[in-house]
Amino acid sequence: MRALRIVGILLVAFSAVMAQQPPQSDPFAGNLFPPELIMQHQQTIGLGEEQKNFLKAEIRNAQKQLTELQWGLQEEVEKLAGLMRQDQVDEAQALTQLDKVLGLEREIKRAHIGLLIRVKNKLTAEQQARLREIAGKATGK
Repeated sequence: MRALRIVGILLVAFSAVMAQQPPQSDPFAGNLFPPELIMQHQQTIGLGEEQKNFLKAEIRNAQKQLTELQWGLQEEVEKLAGLMRQDQVDEAQALTQLDKVLGLEREIKRAHIGLLIRVKNKLTAEQQARLREIAGKATGK
């Protein structure tokens, strides 16, 4: 229990430091397009049948892969939490377990970005420009 309090205190302190940092802009804004945005505006951007089929297949594959990764991540997080509940935490063991959690998080992020890249590469320059315009209007930019 004491270890959880210490972790909690460290997280609060880290959050306070991060809150003082100026907000960073999204480095991918306008460069990658969420599949939901494309689906919502498929007629507006003139999405072709072959592009739709490609997107559907890619999204199905990504969902399958991400579901498996999420299950694995949850399992590893539970193991890490179990280690943290001990009165005396074995630091080496906890950090090894943390590396497993971070590795799965990395795989999840990599899968997301990979999907977004494949989606973007299937769009024409004109479709991308229209999506940037649509996204800009939605955010007021």
